[in-house]
Amino acid sequence: MQQLLESIGRLRILVIGDLMLDHYVWGDATRISPEAPVPVVNVERDTFTAGGAANVALNLRALGVAVDLVGTLGVDSQGECLARVLAGHGLAVDAPLTSADRPTIVKTRVMCRSQQLCRLDREAAPSVYALPD
Repeated sequence: MQQLLESIGRLRILVIGDLMLDHYVWGDATRISPEAPVPVVNVERDTFTAGGAANVALNLRALGVAVDLVGTLGVDSQGECLARVLAGHGLAVDAPLTSADRPTIVKTRVMCRSQQLCRLDREAAPSVYALPD
């Protein structure tokens, strides 16, 4: 096993794909909304992690792999947040791959008592993220 981990550490891998920001809203639900039969979540905290290809890159990095990451970040607060998350783990995305036309993809999970209540996706149509021919 040790030999395998050492050989993995000598790799250099290029990760190309959708860079996403995973946003978790943590809280507890103690009542049902009078407006609809849904839980009312009292938010306790928010956390942010890398999702999509950015998560793959961080997992490889954690194994000791040298990683180059290619993808698009929106020129928005979510893109800045994801760039900070990546930088905190020693990874960066090339500045030329930022785009004002492509918002950063955000997947928000509402968590109650460590269980996912729902997921909210913020993203443009898939054609917006496609590379030009």
